[in-house]
Amino acid sequence: MFSTSFSRLFTLCSALASLSVGLAAPHARRAQIPSGPKFVIYTDAQIGDGSSVLPPLDQIQGFNVVNMAFLLTSGPADQVAKWAALPADQRQQLKQQYNSAGVSLVVSAFGETEHPTSQDPTTVANNLAQFVLNTDLDGIDIDYEEFELVVQQPGVGEAWLTTLTQTLRQQLPQGQFILSHAPVGPWFQPTFCPGGCYITVDKNVGSLIDWYNIQFYNQSPSPGYEDCNTLLNSAGGSSIFEIQKNGVDVNKLVIGKPGTTADITNGGFIDPATLGTCVQQAVQGGWNAGVMAFQFPHADTNWITAVKGSSFAA
Repeated sequence: MFSTSFSRLFTLCSALASLSVGLAAPHARRAQIPSGPKFVIYTDAQIGDGSSVLPPLDQIQGFNVVNMAFLLTSGPADQVAKWAALPADQRQQLKQQYNSAGVSLVVSAFGETEHPTSQDPTTVANNLAQFVLNTDLDGIDIDYEEFELVVQQPGVGEAWLTTLTQTLRQQLPQGQFILSHAPVGPWFQPTFCPGGCYITVDKNVGSLIDWYNIQFYNQSPSPGYEDCNTLLNSAGGSSIFEIQKNGVDVNKLVIGKPGTTADITNGGFIDPATLGTCVQQAVQGGWNAGVMAFQFPHADTNWITAVKGSSFAA
């Protein structure tokens, strides 16, 4: 009797253990995460005739992260909606194909049309994380753009982003999933926001964030970021090396630029060849974070090849 009962108990425990492992598997898997500089391409606009979900690999050689835009609190939109609509096996095949080529697939949340701060950050974060887990992605990028709120309500946006980031990391563990943020350059300027903007966010949860895709555009007339000096050295506290002096890890500061003037509304374009000279200066100054482009198809293999030049090791 004892041995039979024990055998049944062992069988039951084994079954429960197997179930537990199965439930934990999505969190335990390891995403594709670039180990060196990050070369990030956003994709929001329609690709070709609209049937494609991702930029073709042969047109984005030189990039190692694709940020699909955008995931809203109301659900996926634009390229993200197309990704979500694919059959699961097709998503998994695409992920394997792009990961094998050294490219991570990330979803970008919010964007300029979304003002999520009125919603509970824990609920929002849990929903965002679940989308990543359910749709076979390598991580998430937070493109938070509540410009009026951060000036008019000191500390509110910073606290919201802090809780959002902490909750995301509970669901998407560091080292297993990518978590980047995409703030505008001036948000790293100490006096720009009464609550500190991303200087505060970085102090609170910077250790949980893999890197920042900094939008060094749409900020004219000042600082503009339309030459190497304002991009790297002197922009009222928000250039690359000024942000470093403000206490942020310089190798988390990915330089974000538009592919062409068609991708922006308020300045910040630098032609790829000139941007390449800025990148070279930055590397010589000890920076090695990488470059972000908004967006495909205006930024492509030719664009990133010109920007990289010979600044980064192959």
